[in-house]
Amino acid sequence: QPVEATDDAFWDQFWADTATSVQDVFALVPAAEIRAVREESPSNLATLCYKAVEKLVQGAESGCHTEKERQIVLNCCRLLTRILPYIFEDPDWRGFFWSTVPGAGRGGGDEDDENARPLAESLLLAVTDLLFCPDFTVQSHRRSTVDTAEDIHSIDSCEYIWEAGVGFAHSPQPNYIHDLNRTELLKLLLTCFSEAMYLPPSSDSSNTNPWVQFFCSTENRHALPLFTSLLNVVCAYDPVGYGIPYNHLLFSDYREPLVEEAAQVLIVTLDYDSSTSSSPTVDGTTTGTAMDDVDPPGPDNLFVNYLSRIHREEDFQFILKGVARLLSNPLVQTYLPNSAKKIQFHQELLVLFWKLCDFNKKFLFFVLKSSDVLDILVPILYFLNDARADQSRVGLMHIGVFILLLLSGERNFGVRLNKPYSVRVPMDIPVFTGTHADLLIIVFHKIITSGHQRLQPLFDCLLTIVVNVSPYLKSLSMVAANKLLHLLEAFSTTWFLFSAVQNHHLVFFLLEVFNNIIQYQFDGNSNLVYAVIRKRNVFHQLANLPTDSQSIQKGLQRKKKTPEPISRTNSQDGISMEGSRPAAPAEPGTLKTSLVATPGIDKLTEKSQVSEDGTMRSLEPEASQLSPEGNPPAALSDGEPWSGEASHSRRDRRRLSSASSSGQWTPTPDWVMSWKSKLPLQTIMRLLQVLVPQVEKICIDKGLTDESEILKFLQHGTLVGLLPVPHPILIRKYQANSGTAMWFRTYMWGVIYLRNVDPPIWYDTDVKLFEIQRV
Repeated sequence: QPVEATDDAFWDQFWADTATSVQDVFALVPAAEIRAVREESPSNLATLCYKAVEKLVQGAESGCHTEKERQIVLNCCRLLTRILPYIFEDPDWRGFFWSTVPGAGRGGGDEDDENARPLAESLLLAVTDLLFCPDFTVQSHRRSTVDTAEDIHSIDSCEYIWEAGVGFAHSPQPNYIHDLNRTELLKLLLTCFSEAMYLPPSSDSSNTNPWVQFFCSTENRHALPLFTSLLNVVCAYDPVGYGIPYNHLLFSDYREPLVEEAAQVLIVTLDYDSSTSSSPTVDGTTTGTAMDDVDPPGPDNLFVNYLSRIHREEDFQFILKGVARLLSNPLVQTYLPNSAKKIQFHQELLVLFWKLCDFNKKFLFFVLKSSDVLDILVPILYFLNDARADQSRVGLMHIGVFILLLLSGERNFGVRLNKPYSVRVPMDIPVFTGTHADLLIIVFHKIITSGHQRLQPLFDCLLTIVVNVSPYLKSLSMVAANKLLHLLEAFSTTWFLFSAVQNHHLVFFLLEVFNNIIQYQFDGNSNLVYAVIRKRNVFHQLANLPTDSQSIQKGLQRKKKTPEPISRTNSQDGISMEGSRPAAPAEPGTLKTSLVATPGIDKLTEKSQVSEDGTMRSLEPEASQLSPEGNPPAALSDGEPWSGEASHSRRDRRRLSSASSSGQWTPTPDWVMSWKSKLPLQTIMRLLQVLVPQVEKICIDKGLTDESEILKFLQHGTLVGLLPVPHPILIRKYQANSGTAMWFRTYMWGVIYLRNVDPPIWYDTDVKLFEIQRV
C-alpha cells in the first residue's frame, strides 16, 4: 500500500531502532523485497529514499549532538547503502536522485521549487558535512558544555583534517568510534559513485559520473580537507601496529577498514581521462607557489586538480614512503609470517600510484630521482611473479606492467636499475647475484615462459620496458643474459614467427635490446656478449630465415612435432630461491571480473629519440609506430592487440596458422621478406665476426673448456671502431589515451566490487560495466 510521506510513525521505524549494524540492515532488507517494492509500490521506495536523505540533511544541520541523532544518521546511511544499487540497476530509476522532490524547496515549501536541489546533491553535501562533524567523525576542539557546541556551518574543516601529512602537520588522537563512523559514511559515498558499474563500458570517456562530478566540484566546500584527509589517512597508515611485531594479534585495528574505504573513494574520484584534457598544470612545468594565479585553471575535478598541484618535496616523500611501505607489506609476510597485519588493498594502491604519476609529473620525477623508486619496483615485480599463473589476477598483472612501462620512459629509471639487488624476498625465481635490472629481466622471463596464456597481450609491453631501459644497463648477470637469449630462441622459431601476423615484433624488440647494450654498454656486459657468442646459431638462423612458400608451410607444420615455442627446456632454470612458493593458479570457483581489451603497444606509446645531451624529443608518429613494414598490420585493431590470444591450446594453434583476428591470414613470402630485410642484425653479426675467431683461438690454444677465462678475455676486449655507427636510442614512452582510461575504469570498479564482500554491497545486482565470472 502507498504510505503517506507525513506518516512519521511508519517511516521512523526504519531508522529509530538503536542497535543495528550494516550487516543487520543487509540481512533484514533482502534484495527480493527491495525489487518488489521498486516494481509494485514505487511511491513508497521514493518516499523512503527521500526521507532517509532528509534525516541525513537534518543530522548535518544540527551537528548530531545526541547519541540518538547519531544513531539515526548511521541507520539512514546503512539503509541508503543497501538500496542505492537497486535504484541504479533499473534504468527508469537512475534519474530519480537527480530530480527534485516537489514541495521540498529549501525554505520548507514556501519558496519556489526551482530552488530545490536534486536529491543526489543534498545527499552528497550532507555526507561531506557529516564527515567533519565534531564528536561524530572528528575531535571537537571545544572543551565546553553542550550549549556552546560548535556550529557545523561555521567551522573551518581544514582545521579538522583527519591525519597529518600533505598540507597538515597535526596528527589527531586516534579515536576508533570516529573511524567507524567515517568508514560507514565513505561506504555510502562509494555506493553513490557506483552508478558507473551499471553502465556498459563505452569508448567515449567523456561520460563523466554525475555523482563524482558534483562531489569534486566547487559546490563541495569540504573538497580540499576531504581530499587531504583521504590521501593522508592512506599514506600514513602503518599496518605493523606501531612497530611492535605481532601487535595486530592483540589489538584489533580500526584503521584498516577506514584506510581501505579511503583508498577506494580516492581512486574513484580520480577517475579522469587525462588524454582528453589539455591541462598544462599536469605536466609539471609550472613554477611558483602551489596556487599561483598565473597557473592556467586545472581540470574541473578538484581532486584531480589538487593532486596535480602537490609540489613540496616533503609531501612527495611522505606519499612515496607511505605507498612503498604498504606495497611492501605482503613481502614482509614472507620472511616473518604473521608479524605484521597483511593488507589486502594493494591493487587500489597501485591504481593510486598510477594516478599520482599520470596526473603529477613532478611526483613522477621525484620518484625517479632517488633509489626509492626501487621500493616500488620490487613489490610490483613480486606481485607480477606471484600472480602470473592466476587467471583471476590478470588485471593486477596489467596494472603492474603499465606502471613499469610509464616509469621506463624516463632515463633515470634505467640508471636506478643498476643498483645491486640484495633484498632477499623469497620469490619463485632462480637464485642470482646481480642488480635490480637482473631481477626485472628474470621475472619478465618467468612471466613469458610460465604465465598463463591470457598474458600474451602483455609480451609487447614487457619487452618494450626492457628495450627502454637497455641502453643504461651497465652489467647483466649471466642468469639474466641467458634468459634474454632463451626468449630470442623461443620467439625466433619458424613456427612462432609464421603463426601470427605480429609475432616477429618480439624478435625486433629483443634485437634492439642486444644492440643497445652492445653499442652503449659493451664494457661491463661480458656475460651478455658471451651468451650471444654461445647462441650465435640463433642469429645465423634469423639471418638465413627461409622465405619461400614451401619452407613457410614446413615451419608451420614443424610445430606439431616439437614442444611449446616457449618451454622450460634448455633455459637452465636452476633452483628457485629458498622459502618461495611456486606461483599458483586461481582456486576453482574464484570470482573474477572481466576487463576490456587494452590498446596495442603502438597506441599505448609514442617514440622519443634520446639526443647526445640526454634530452628526449618526440618523433613524428610514422604510419604505424611499431610495425617495421611501415604499414599498420590490420590485426592490430584496438580491441585485440594480439591476434593469437592463446597460443597454448591445440585448437587455437590450428586456427592461428591460417587465420587471425582480422579474418583469413596466411603468411606469404612477400610478407616474410618485408620484415626479414629490416631485422637489425648488422651490429651483432659484426661482433660475432670479430670475436668468434678470437674466442675459438683461445679455446684451441689453451685447451680451454672453462668459461671464466673466456669471460676474462671478453671483459678486457674492446670493439671500438669495429662496430657500425651507434644508432640513436629510441624510447617508447607511455602516452595517455582513452582506451587505457576505460580499462582503468573497468579494472578499478571490478576490484571494488570483489573486495566489498562484508556487506556485499553490489553482489547479485545487474552490473553492466563488467561480467562476473568464476574461474
